[in-house]
Amino acid sequence: MKFNILYTDKESKARTGIIKTSHGNIETPIFMPVGTLGSVKGIHQWELSDDIKAQIILGNSYHLYLRPGLNVLKNAGGLHGFMNWNGPILTDSGGYQVFSLAENRKLTTEGAVFRSHIDGSKHLFTPENVVDIQRTIGSDIMMAFDECAPYPSEYVYAKNSLDLTHQWLDRGLKHFDSTEPYYGHEQTFFPIVQGSVYKDLRIKSAEFIAQKNCYGNAIGGLAVGEPADEMYKMIEIVNNILPQDKPRYLMGVGTPANILESIALGIDMFDCVMPTRNGRNGMIFTSQGTINLRNEKWKDDFSPVDPNGTSFVDKTYCKAYLRHLVITKEILGAQIASIHNLAFYLNLVKQAREKIKDGTFFIWKNGMIKQLSARL
Repeated sequence: MKFNILYTDKESKARTGIIKTSHGNIETPIFMPVGTLGSVKGIHQWELSDDIKAQIILGNSYHLYLRPGLNVLKNAGGLHGFMNWNGPILTDSGGYQVFSLAENRKLTTEGAVFRSHIDGSKHLFTPENVVDIQRTIGSDIMMAFDECAPYPSEYVYAKNSLDLTHQWLDRGLKHFDSTEPYYGHEQTFFPIVQGSVYKDLRIKSAEFIAQKNCYGNAIGGLAVGEPADEMYKMIEIVNNILPQDKPRYLMGVGTPANILESIALGIDMFDCVMPTRNGRNGMIFTSQGTINLRNEKWKDDFSPVDPNGTSFVDKTYCKAYLRHLVITKEILGAQIASIHNLAFYLNLVKQAREKIKDGTFFIWKNGMIKQLSARL
């Protein structure tokens, strides 16, 4: 994997670049749709590539390990072939499930013992076998196994959690270096900065991870309940330490405003379930602000979903029709809303790239955040 920085913004730390992978190039800053189980909910692969313009998608190691299982994935030649997606794939290691499934897991220095959320069966995830799982999945970018500390966390808990994450990183990286890909394409390994909202822990983690000299680095443990200002503060601290010439991935973030502010702080890669999850529930992101289609006011609004939108949704459907589908729980409503929201996110980061290139990003960003934060 290679990362080339193309343009930088003079008034912020925003930059554009290209990540080169075996399955194609990724223009940064980029938003990555979440396909937890090998599927971005309700969306065909051709819609992801042709209309949404997704350049990379995510899969989740924990969920894919349980279903369809590693034997199926290996027999299919990996997730790319199984789901018929020819672009790059990034896989989370299951570290987020250490956080989200706290009631069904037990942490030790060896790893994390999970109770399956499906049938209650017991499974051990270690830094080593998580690498093996991601080798089997065949993702282009695999993540280190970590613990995402909850917010709020006491300092002692956050420190111990960070120490465990760093121990796991050393083991995972050693195993990654001693193994080879299964399917003939290159895979790369990203460590994850943790440390909750404690400045000294974030500095310690960023310095530790910067020394590993991996092809890219991630920032985890944010957008888990802390105020946005705290999140931005931690991003700025970490990005002052992480290598400038490596892509930086902010995990699980976030709202359109979060993304623009984080681009200004030097983040290159994002993912979040918000566009699809919120879309299925009738929340639509537009260039004028956020719309809750469940509100009565949209019942007789026959204007496009987003008059300035670039998706076929915006050229085909009106707000009243999409509201009707959402209210009546028609599956098509969830599909249309998800396509629209993802296309909006991908177009937003595309605009950011263009504004960084022409030198107007900072002014544009400040104006856009005011618009995007509006509730219509």
